[in-house]
Amino acid sequence: MNHGESGRGGADALDYLRRLVDHELTSVGVSAGRIEGLSLGPLRSVMEALGEPQRAYRVVHVTGTNGKGSVCRMIERLVSELGLRVGTYMSPEGTVNERIRVDLAPIGDADLGDAVASVRGVAEHLDVELTAFEAVTASALVAFADAPVDVAVIEVGLLGRYDATNVVDADVAVLTNVGADHTDFIGDWRSRIASEKAGIVKPGSIAVLGTDASDVIAHVEAEGPLAVVAFGHNFELVDSRVAVGGRHVVIDTSSGGHHEVFVPVHGRAQGVNAAVAIEAVEALVGGALPAEIVEAAFAGLSLPGRIEVASTEPVTVLDGAHNPDAAASLGAALAESFMIAGRRTAVVGMLAGRDPVAFLRALHERFPIDLVVATPVEGVRGQSADAIVAAAERVGIAAISAPDLKAAVARARQDAEVDDLVLVTGSFRLVDPARAAVRRREH
Repeated sequence: MNHGESGRGGADALDYLRRLVDHELTSVGVSAGRIEGLSLGPLRSVMEALGEPQRAYRVVHVTGTNGKGSVCRMIERLVSELGLRVGTYMSPEGTVNERIRVDLAPIGDADLGDAVASVRGVAEHLDVELTAFEAVTASALVAFADAPVDVAVIEVGLLGRYDATNVVDADVAVLTNVGADHTDFIGDWRSRIASEKAGIVKPGSIAVLGTDASDVIAHVEAEGPLAVVAFGHNFELVDSRVAVGGRHVVIDTSSGGHHEVFVPVHGRAQGVNAAVAIEAVEALVGGALPAEIVEAAFAGLSLPGRIEVASTEPVTVLDGAHNPDAAASLGAALAESFMIAGRRTAVVGMLAGRDPVAFLRALHERFPIDLVVATPVEGVRGQSADAIVAAAERVGIAAISAPDLKAAVARARQDAEVDDLVLVTGSFRLVDPARAAVRRREH
């Protein structure tokens, strides 16, 4: 877990969080297909003792194999443009302050310290041992009640049913898609993933799905939501065209809304994400959004680590794709949006448990890579650079290794010319340090 600078209260909070078991850094091998021993019981007992702060506001709960972070950011912007106070809890990347957002900004140190202190006090009084992720999740939910916010947008960390965030009861439960991630690949793994993700849907939820897959719909319907609205059935991406700096999309929603909007991010998948986000907010408010609200929300949208152009000399793109489906989407988006006549170099680092062969094959098939510069990912869950080099060679891509990310970025960019492209991908954990490395070299 990466942590930002804090004052006394924030520093005390971060010191407490550092001492907890952090499964974000030490993989426990949890997957759809091997979920024994997981329980929401300890965290539920803490939330009950805190007075159930997660019931003080409306909740949009978002899961999915890919796209959930982008959808959360889009929903956050839409809710804010409606004049509502919004709290957003993002998946485990970045500092704790960055993961907990109030009114579009990272939570302040004092507010973070107060929230963590409340959680810590109750957990110690109850003699409950929380993990770091459970404690941060509980702190976010407390902070949102203290703010107070009108709506909380909550991104699932892992799968859904047994994720710490599932102590909330969603007004709107969003499932973006189901793909090959967090699975043991044994038997009908896709069905098990769908079942685990569908676990965020509650009897009082409206379920918004970014897929028309019948098996996913069946799993969601089995949870007994108030309603299910699915992409391709109830709402549509009518048009999606490349534009300068992003895409122009046309979206029809189930409420009768028709939206023509510029989305300042690359890739067709982001058009689908925009449709899902708009549909989710219209489900939340119970009707079509005014066109000016949608336009203003997307005009101010930025998605760090989603085909993020960190430099134009040479073109350097940062993307947190980390599974084959995301790699395929990334490759298609790069091929569509970037006319690259020169050399294509990919700096790649991946966490343990990922499949670098499948990842690189999916990327390379859609956006051919000339050279992979493999790097370890900081933390004990990172795959070795040598393993990624071996994977690249299996796919038929030339590859070299670097001792760390800074060296990998420098190597990829040192001989790059104006027509070349450098891509940094494989994990969201690479995005922030890669951005910093690019900026240091340019200044």
